Amino acid sequence: MDEIETKYAWLEDPGIRDFLIAGERFYPPDAVNFTMAEQRAFYDRYCAHFRKPRPAGVAAEDLRYGGVPCRHYRLAGTETAPVLVYLHGGGFVLGGLDSHDDVCAELCAGARIDVVAVDYRLAPEHPFPAAFEDGWAALKAVASTNAEIIIGGDSAGGNLAAALCLKARDEEAPRLKGQVLIYPGLGGDMDSGSYVSQSHAPGLSTADVRYYRDTYRGGGSKFAEPLRETDFRGLPPAFMVAAALDPLHDDCFAYAAALRAAGVHAQVRDEPLLVHAFLRARNMSLPARASFEAITQACASLAHHGRLPPEMT
Repeated sequence: MDEIETKYAWLEDPGIRDFLIAGERFYPPDAVNFTMAEQRAFYDRYCAHFRKPRPAGVAAEDLRYGGVPCRHYRLAGTETAPVLVYLHGGGFVLGGLDSHDDVCAELCAGARIDVVAVDYRLAPEHPFPAAFEDGWAALKAVASTNAEIIIGGDSAGGNLAAALCLKARDEEAPRLKGQVLIYPGLGGDMDSGSYVSQSHAPGLSTADVRYYRDTYRGGGSKFAEPLRETDFRGLPPAFMVAAALDPLHDDCFAYAAALRAAGVHAQVRDEPLLVHAFLRARNMSLPARASFEAITQACASLAHHGRLPPEMT
């Protein structure tokens, strides 16, 4: 057993152990100490290693919505399907249309919906509000062609999705049928809760979160830190996934509590064995696969019916 294998031997789920061991060989745990060009090269290799082919019947077209580069996924035989606007993770500094291509294609096929992935501008070259503005421009353009729309994303993309829900509510358009947030960072207090208990979690540390927040430079705005909002009324129903081994874990529960207090339906799926970025482990880990299937079910239920799926017990 080498040093990396020993480091993760304590993890209960063997698939997550294998995922983290494989991932660290492509993306070092101290990646934030490298140049941005090096970080992006690490991340691109990391994503490429775990990427799977698109499911049969899914076609993708690169185009622009609202002037923003996007990738539109469609499933053969579904001429008029509702659409998920998807914002990718990567700490606001990494990722693009290829980094989450297989995730978007599988959501398209599994939920029988269109998916539009947004290639928003990245920090530090383009700090807040660039990514948010790109997401808003793309969302409005997509909504002008399809009124049956939900929004979602993972990690930093979950942050953007929640922020765009606030903007759409404030502007009273577009009317979103739901939000799907996968281990999102929503601007929680980094000196309490899971930011302390999971400060050295595998795959993402609290120091990493601080680095990404500082690089994004959106502090103080509810559109960068949605938990700063004081009025959560009128937001779309929310399905969230929280990974227990993740400093961002408690943000989901804080957001869900705020939504419920405002009369908004919210559901959190808590994953005791999973880590940040577990979407990439869905073909290696049974709990990660089950969670991805629940995410797909939530996308389908919200997009097609405007309601959350039944809670699993």
